[in-house]
Amino acid sequence: MRTRLLPRTAVDLTEIGFGAAQLGNLNRATTDEDSTAAVDAAWNAGIRYFDTAPHYGLGLSERRLGRALAAYPRDTVVLSTKVGRLLEPSPGTADATDDQGFVVPATTRRRWDFSRDGVLRSLEESLTRLGTDRVDVVYLHDPDDHEASASTTGVETLAELRDQGVVRAIGVGMNQSAMPTRFVEQGLIDAVMLAGRLTVLDHGALLDLVPAARAAGVAIVAAGVYNSGILARPVVPERASFDYHDAPPELLERARAIAAVAARHDLTLPQVAVQYALAFDVVASVVLGTRTAEHVAAAVANHDAAAPPQLWADLVAAGLLDAPPTGGTPA
Repeated sequence: MRTRLLPRTAVDLTEIGFGAAQLGNLNRATTDEDSTAAVDAAWNAGIRYFDTAPHYGLGLSERRLGRALAAYPRDTVVLSTKVGRLLEPSPGTADATDDQGFVVPATTRRRWDFSRDGVLRSLEESLTRLGTDRVDVVYLHDPDDHEASASTTGVETLAELRDQGVVRAIGVGMNQSAMPTRFVEQGLIDAVMLAGRLTVLDHGALLDLVPAARAAGVAIVAAGVYNSGILARPVVPERASFDYHDAPPELLERARAIAAVAARHDLTLPQVAVQYALAFDVVASVVLGTRTAEHVAAAVANHDAAAPPQLWADLVAAGLLDAPPTGGTPA
């Protein structure tokens, strides 16, 4: 699989990345065996970028991903994790299930911490769970309500680790584009993992983050390109999720209209969702949530489907895009 460079670094990401949130039992349980099979399938398909976080399953995703990747040479893998949520023992909730979407026992609790000590401790604990001596990319994770500390001690600590060669690249991962734009303008980060705001259905990042990242030479790692479900199937169902909530009727109608235009070009809605993000020059990788080997096969098929320029022109003509995606290498 082709790779794209994070411009300010020597880090190459495969155009499709393996998003490991589902290895942490996101929404429903999965098995160690299925998790390992998914990682193996990704490796065999040429995917070399793998992303996880302590938040995903209270560390379960990191543990499963680390065990599965141990079968492969460490130098051939680009591995990213995140900081900002420390995991602390919580014996009082050990009999309950996690209340943040992961089907795991709530034996630990998350505590927000973007201080220097918190960042260093979080990364050290992630390395232990992953069973490795280093990660390549570290993101500040969802600092929406913690901008003051994340934009000072948080990012400054990560920059220090990068300057020391402990990590190779640093960034911020969020579901909005306004705050990441401010991080880009601050001049310290190499990448933004952006979920759901640079999609064929939601173009919010075109107004701020995309031009700022392009000007600064900062890469965007596009996540959530299916907008949490509404773009994930060839046929949009009567009820679908957008931004983790039920999609309103107007968005369902818009997604179906995009699918109809895609069909005229022999493409499916999920293929167009992936191709849209890949068409931007500032996008280094599209990270797709992956639970099984079948998910990997679908991700690769969506990557390999060529989207002709006429598709974007037709979507613009139909009022479904304001402008075609620009500057990318056709996938």
